[in-house]
Amino acid sequence: MNEAEKELRSDQKIYGIVSAQIDILDREDAYSRAMCAKLRRAVGKSPGQIPEIWDVTLKGMPTDWQSRDGNPSYAEWSIHTALTLYAMHRQAKDRSMNFKGVSFGAAAARLVQGDDDRKSVTQRFNAVATAMDFTEIAYHARGLVQLFKANDIGMDYPQFACDLYNSQFVGGADRVRLKWGEDFYRTDKIEQAEINREESKSNTESNSKIEGSD
Repeated sequence: MNEAEKELRSDQKIYGIVSAQIDILDREDAYSRAMCAKLRRAVGKSPGQIPEIWDVTLKGMPTDWQSRDGNPSYAEWSIHTALTLYAMHRQAKDRSMNFKGVSFGAAAARLVQGDDDRKSVTQRFNAVATAMDFTEIAYHARGLVQLFKANDIGMDYPQFACDLYNSQFVGGADRVRLKWGEDFYRTDKIEQAEINREESKSNTESNSKIEGSD
C-alpha cells in the first residue's frame, strides 16, 4: 500500500468515526445534550484531560491510532478537536450544523456578505491557514467556528477532522492549506456572483415597474 492509499484509508476511517459520533450528538436526547455540554467544556483542552468525553472521542478508535507514549496521537487530536468544536457550534441550534460537502474554507467564505466583511474574515481565515502548529490552528479555527454559529453557517465536520489529521504530517499542512484556500476563494466568487445576479434582477424588476407606471 503506497502513501496515497494509506492517507485515503485513514481519511475514510476518521470520516466514518466522526460521522457516527455526530449522528449521536444530533439526537437531541438526554445523553446527547449532556455529552455536548461535556464536549464544550473540553474545547481547547487536550484529548486526555476530560475523561467524561472519551465515550465519544475515543470510541471506535483503531488500536494503532492510540497513544503509545502518553501523548495524544494525531488521530486523537483531530477527532477530539473536531467533536468539541462541533458541540460548541451545535449549542442552542434546532438542527444539525454538520453540512456535508461544505469545507472549512467554503464555510468561511459564506461569512463574507460584502466588502465590509471581506477584510476581517480574510484576516481570520489567513490566521488559521498560516498557523505554525496544531494548537495554533485549533485556536484560530475556534474563532471562526464561533462566527459560523452566530451566522447559522454549517460545515462538514468529518471532513474537517480529516483535514486536521492530515495537517499534522510533513507536507500535509501545505495540501490542507491549499485546499481550504481554493474553497474559500472559489465559494466567495460564486456567492458574490449570486449576489450580483440578485441585485441585477431586483434592479431590472424595479425599472420595469417604473416604466409600466408611466
